[in-house]
Amino acid sequence: MSNQLYPIVFMLLSTFSLSLTGLFSKFLSQQLEPSLLGFLRFFLPMSLLLVFVALPKIRIPERRLMKPFWLRAVCIGLCQICFIYSLKHLSLVESVVLFSTGPMFIPLLEKLIFSTRVRPLSILGLVITFIGVLLLAGDVSNLSLRIELLVGLAAGFFNAGSQLALYRSSKTDLNPFEINFWTFLFASVVLLPFVGVSALQQPEWIVSESSSLMLLVAVLFALAALIINTQVFRSKAYKLAESNSQLAPLIYTNLLFTALWQWLFFDESYESIQLLGLGLIVFANVLCAFIPKWVKAIERLRMNHNLR
Repeated sequence: MSNQLYPIVFMLLSTFSLSLTGLFSKFLSQQLEPSLLGFLRFFLPMSLLLVFVALPKIRIPERRLMKPFWLRAVCIGLCQICFIYSLKHLSLVESVVLFSTGPMFIPLLEKLIFSTRVRPLSILGLVITFIGVLLLAGDVSNLSLRIELLVGLAAGFFNAGSQLALYRSSKTDLNPFEINFWTFLFASVVLLPFVGVSALQQPEWIVSESSSLMLLVAVLFALAALIINTQVFRSKAYKLAESNSQLAPLIYTNLLFTALWQWLFFDESYESIQLLGLGLIVFANVLCAFIPKWVKAIERLRMNHNLR
């Protein structure tokens, strides 16, 4: 296999694992109490990393990195609570598409946190996304929004916050396994209060008895392994790639895999207006992801041409 195919294969394995994570989470969201599922999504991968990878040589993050680690833990914890809620009330594709809007919120958060300039393209993308969400609601006569759509969009917002915190927390000599271990551990701690409150309000952790306990345990551990695989394969892909632009188009293959799972396992149908809304959200994300890269590539070509 050509060396340049390895990063592509690793990225496809990452997005494939991510799509299966969404599929399994969709199943578990109908079986388990949401805050418990959110907690287990971090606690089980953390436990697997501790037992099989990090135990012999785990290192504690430097004090200066504690704030970024905790910030990311809060963001991904809230992100998963919102994502699980949307999975419980929306279709798999709808939830994943809304979750995937995360990169669009990054410029807005950078403006709020670091006072950077927001590009007009980012504002345009957010406007198109919001129009897409309105159309996805399926009721354009009075422009009413379902709460689950807003919660799904909030998952994308907190996902953007976790990505910004990841950039800060990655400035360390800790390896990807150690970074994920500490992130999952902190996120588990963040979600413990949600689990406690839910236990007081609803003592039953299993909200549906349609599946056996053994099946739920097996799916939970498969989910934990897939979460680790997603991060490991993505790290390997970026390490071997010549540039980020080589892999950027492959990130959205997650949506293709997810559409396949929905077609195979769920009896979902959409109105034409909802399909248009989904298409607009995906279009806005692709637009904001690739136009800046194309502009930079054109500028580099012009500079090289002028140097000649």
